[in-house]
Amino acid sequence: MADPIGYRRWAIAEGHLPVDGDGYETACLLNATGDEANVQITLFFSDRDPAGPYRLAVPPRRTLRLRFDDLDDPEPVPRDMDYASIIESDVPIVVQHTRIDSSTIAYAGD
Repeated sequence: MADPIGYRRWAIAEGHLPVDGDGYETACLLNATGDEANVQITLFFSDRDPAGPYRLAVPPRRTLRLRFDDLDDPEPVPRDMDYASIIESDVPIVVQHTRIDSSTIAYAGD
């Protein structure tokens, strides 16, 4: 069997949801393994405690396009506030962070 594609931990150092609701950010998650990926996301801010973890699952050999403005449990992602995110999975996944009109590269580490 080939080595799995991806990593178990990803960091996106830059995020921001506009206050007017015009625009959004996504994290596209690819699970190329044969096992369900149990994912948790923690958001970090410059002036408050972290939010999360937000929990979701990505089925085996599937992709999921997650909009950050759809996250609401344990709390909605604040608007007009810069944040960073740590995305962790129990199996290797690939993460691509995208803003409406630009992409941001994520740093991957085990």
